[in-house]
Amino acid sequence: MNGDLVVQRPEGLYCPPGDFYIDPWRPVARAVITHAHSDHARHGNGHYLAAAPAEGVLRARLGDIALQTLPYGETLQHHGVTVSLHPAGHVLGSAQVRLEHGGQVWVASGDYKVAPDPTCTPFEPVRCDVFITESTFGLPIYRWCPDEEVFGDINAWWARNVDHGRASVLACYSFGKAQRVLAGVDPSIAPIVVHGAVKPLNEAYRAAGVSLPDTTMVTDVKDKADLRRCLVICPPSAAASPWMRRFGAAQTAFASGWMQVRGNRRRGGYDRGFVLSDHADWPGLHEAIAATGAQRVIVTHGSSPAMVRHLRERGLQAQAFETEYGDDVVEADLEAGGEVS
Repeated sequence: MNGDLVVQRPEGLYCPPGDFYIDPWRPVARAVITHAHSDHARHGNGHYLAAAPAEGVLRARLGDIALQTLPYGETLQHHGVTVSLHPAGHVLGSAQVRLEHGGQVWVASGDYKVAPDPTCTPFEPVRCDVFITESTFGLPIYRWCPDEEVFGDINAWWARNVDHGRASVLACYSFGKAQRVLAGVDPSIAPIVVHGAVKPLNEAYRAAGVSLPDTTMVTDVKDKADLRRCLVICPPSAAASPWMRRFGAAQTAFASGWMQVRGNRRRGGYDRGFVLSDHADWPGLHEAIAATGAQRVIVTHGSSPAMVRHLRERGLQAQAFETEYGDDVVEADLEAGGEVS
C-alpha cells in the first residue's frame, strides 16, 4: 500500500521514508538487526543498528562490523523516522523494531517468545497500527509446557544416564537455546561439557551479565570417567559427527520446539526429544498480536497461510510477506558447515 512504512524488496524488508532495511538477506548500506541469529543478521551490510545487549553476540558471530547500539526504549531519528528497539524475549539482545512516521506506528517483531527466560529481557508488547509478526510455530498443535516441567525432565534423564555410566548429549542450537538450557539444568548432577561452537556465545552471555553454570571443553576434562557421566551441550551437527566418539555409548537428545512432532525425533535419530523453543507457541503468538492493538498484521516466516487465515477470521486485516528468514532448522544447517555463526 502507498505510504507503508515497511515494504518487501529483493534485499529484504525496507523502510522507504527512512531508507534502511530490517534484517536484510542481501547486503545493504543500512540495516536494523532484530537479533543475531544467522538468518536475521548477515555479513556484508555497511552499517548495523541493534539493541545494546546484542553487541557481544553480534560481534561473536559477525566480527568487526560497523555497529551502532541503542538501549531498549530509547529513540533515534533517521530521515524523519523515529526508531526504537524493544525487548522480543527471543535470545540475548533480541528486539522488536518500532517505527513512527507520518502519524503511523509500525512494529517489526523479528523472532519472539512471550514465556519468561532468565537469559534475556522479557518480551514487551508495543502498541502499534501495524504489527509484522513471525509465525515459526503458527499452528494450533504447538503449545509449550512450562520450563520447570521441561527442565525437570532433562535433569531426570541426565541423572538416570549418570546412574548407568553414560554421557547425556543434548543437541541444541549454539546461540540462545544452549544458554537457556545451561541456565535451566541442575549443574550439581555432574560436569557439563560444551562444544567449541557454544563456548564463545557463552562468554558473550556471561559478559552481558547472564548467569550460567561452569562448563568445560572436552579437551580440558581431567578425569576421563567424567566423560561417561557429563552433560554435553552441542549443536545438532556435532551430535552426528566423529566428535561424539570420545563420550562412548552416550544417550542423545534434541531440545527444540520441533520435538512437539514425534516424527522429527525419529528422523533425527535421537533417543529423546525435549520440547523447548525460543519462539512463541500458537497461544503466545495470538497473545502478542492482541497486545499490540494492531488492526493490520503482516505475517512473515513459518506457518504464514494458516496464521493469515486465522487472523482474517478474527476480523483483522492480515497478509503475508515473503521473506528469506528461516527457523531453528536454519541454525542447524549453518552449524553443519562447522561455523560458529
